[in-house]
Amino acid sequence: MESAMKFLKWFLISILGLVLALVVYVTVIFDPNDFKPQIVDLVKEQTGRELAIGSDLSWTFFPTLGIKLGNITLSNPEGFKNASMVAVNQVVAEVSLMPLLKKEVEISQLNLDGLTLMLETQKDGRTSFDGLAGDNAKAEPSSQSGAEGSKPSGASLARLDIGGIAITNTKITNIDNTTQTEQVFALKELTLGRFQLGEFAPLKYQFTATLPDMSVLSQGEGQLKVAQDLKTITINEFVVDNLVTGDGLPNGRLQADLTTSLVVALEKQTLSLVLSSFSAANIEASGSLNVAYGKKVPNVIAKLEVGDVDLDTMLPKQEGEQTEQSQQPQADKTVAVEPDLRPMKSVNLDVDVRIKSVKVANLKTQNWVMQLVMNEGIANMKQLSADLYGGKISASAQVDGRNKVASYQFDKRLSGVDIRALLIDMAEVDMLDGTANFNVAGKGKSLIPDNLKKNLLANGKFEIADGAIHGVNIPQMIRQAKAKMGGDMTSGVGATVQKTDFTSMTGSFNIAKGVVSNPDLDMASPLIRLKGAGTANIINEALDYRLTASVVGSLEGQGGDKRDALHGVEIPFAISGTMSEPKFALDTKALLDSKLKEETNKLKDSLFKKLGGS
Repeated sequence: MESAMKFLKWFLISILGLVLALVVYVTVIFDPNDFKPQIVDLVKEQTGRELAIGSDLSWTFFPTLGIKLGNITLSNPEGFKNASMVAVNQVVAEVSLMPLLKKEVEISQLNLDGLTLMLETQKDGRTSFDGLAGDNAKAEPSSQSGAEGSKPSGASLARLDIGGIAITNTKITNIDNTTQTEQVFALKELTLGRFQLGEFAPLKYQFTATLPDMSVLSQGEGQLKVAQDLKTITINEFVVDNLVTGDGLPNGRLQADLTTSLVVALEKQTLSLVLSSFSAANIEASGSLNVAYGKKVPNVIAKLEVGDVDLDTMLPKQEGEQTEQSQQPQADKTVAVEPDLRPMKSVNLDVDVRIKSVKVANLKTQNWVMQLVMNEGIANMKQLSADLYGGKISASAQVDGRNKVASYQFDKRLSGVDIRALLIDMAEVDMLDGTANFNVAGKGKSLIPDNLKKNLLANGKFEIADGAIHGVNIPQMIRQAKAKMGGDMTSGVGATVQKTDFTSMTGSFNIAKGVVSNPDLDMASPLIRLKGAGTANIINEALDYRLTASVVGSLEGQGGDKRDALHGVEIPFAISGTMSEPKFALDTKALLDSKLKEETNKLKDSLFKKLGGS
C-alpha cells in the first residue's frame, strides 16, 4: 500500500513536471509572434486587405489561458479616402484553464479599447465591406457538412463566469459620398460587471452620435441576465437618458428619458418590452411592445398610454412675417415627392394608443383612442375618436400602401361640436356659430398635400342648430334697403350687431377636384328663410354662393305685430370672397321690383273696387 502511494505521488510530480516543462518551452522557446506574418499573409490572400499588428502578441497559459495584442489595423479597399477601415488599440482576453475541462468557462477579463471603424460608401456603390467575405466565401459542397453536421450539437455550458467586460473608446465614422453626408458614432464605454448564467449583472453604457442635422448623447444602466440554458436574455429596469440637440428642435434641444424592461426569447424568436415610464418635451407615457421576429414578416403588437401632449411647443418658432415672406419663393421651388409606403408590407402591426389630450396648431382635443391594424401593406384605422369643443369626433380609415402611389378612404363623424370655437382655433375663421353634426365619407389617391385636395372625392351632410352667421345681419340689410326705397336714407345708422341668428342650418355636399359643392343649403330663423346653393374652393378658399332670402315674419322681430310687407318675397342674396374674409351682398333690385309690384297690386285693387268689384 505504501509503495502504491509513493508511485502515485511520483507519477503526479512527473506529470506536473512535464506540464511545467511544456509551459516553459512554449513561453520561452516558442514565440507566438512567429505566426504574425502568416496571419497577415492569410488576410491578404482572403480579402486583398493589409492587416498590421503593431505590438507583440503575448499570452498566458496557467492558471489562465489568455491573449493580449494591440495596435491592429485593417486597410480599406484601394481608392478610399481613409487608409484604414479598422484600428484597435488593445484587446485583452483571459480564460481560466482548469474549469474548461468541466465545460465551465471562467473569463477573468475581456477588454476592448480604442476600436475605430472608418466606413465609406463610394459614388459607384462600393463600400468598405466589399471583399471581406473573400473569394472563397461560397458555400462548400454539402458533403463536407454531411449527416454529422446536420445533427444538433449536444454541447452546452455547465457554467459561465465573466469577471467583467469593458469596451471603451469606440468610434465609428460612416461617410456616404453618394449623399455627401457624414455620421459619427462614439461609444465612450460599455461595461458589464461580474456575469454568471442565470444571475443579473450590472450593465452600463455611454454613447454619442453626430449627424448632419443633430447630435445625440445617450447613457443608461440596468441589469442583464442570460438564462442558464442560453435561451432567454433579460434586461431589467434599464434607465436611459437621451439628449438631442439641433437647430430644428424647439429651443435647440430635446431631453428624452425612459425606464424599460426587456425579455428576448431566442428559441421562440420573440421580444417583449415594458415601457415603465417615458418623458420627452413634457410628454409622459407608458406602454408595452411585443415582437415576433421569427417569420419573414414580423408581427408587432404595441400599447401606449400618453398624458397631455402639446405639439405646438415642439414646433419651430416663426422667425417673423418678413422672414416667412423671404423664404416663400424658395419653398415654392421645392418639388413635392410622393411618400413611398410600400415598406409597410415588411411588418404587421396591431397598435392601441390612448392619449389624455392633444393640442396642435391651437386645436384642442381630449381622450384620444386610436386602434390601428396593418397587414400586408394595408393600414386599417379601426377606431379614431376624441372629445373636442363640447362634442365628439369619431372616424375610421384605410391607407393602401402596396402601390407606388398610396390610396385611402375614410368615414368621419362630428357630433355636438361647438362649430365656432372649432373653426376659430383650427382655421382662424369666425363665420359660423352653433352646435354641429357633420358626416363625411371619401376616398382618394396620392399623399402629396396639393394632390390630397385635388384628388379627394367625398360626400357628406351637415346640421347646425341654434346658431348664427357672423359678419352679416341679413334682416337688417333688408330693413335698410326697404326703408331707403321709401325715402328714409338714415335707416339702420348706428346698428352694430353683424350677426344673423338661425334655429337650424342643414345641407349636403360633395367634394371633387378641390371644390366643395353644396346644392341644398337651408337656413331657418324666426325672421327669415335662406335657401340656395354654392361652392367653396378648398385650394384657394374662394366662396361662391347664390341664395334667396325670404321674410317669414315681422322684420321688427318679436315686437312686430303685423306681417311684413315683404312676406314671401324671394330676395337674391350672394356670398363671395374667401372663407377667412367672406363678403355678403343683397340684391336691392329685387326689393324694388317687389315694391313696385306691391304698389301696382294696390292700384289694381283700388280700381277694381271703384269699378264695382267686391
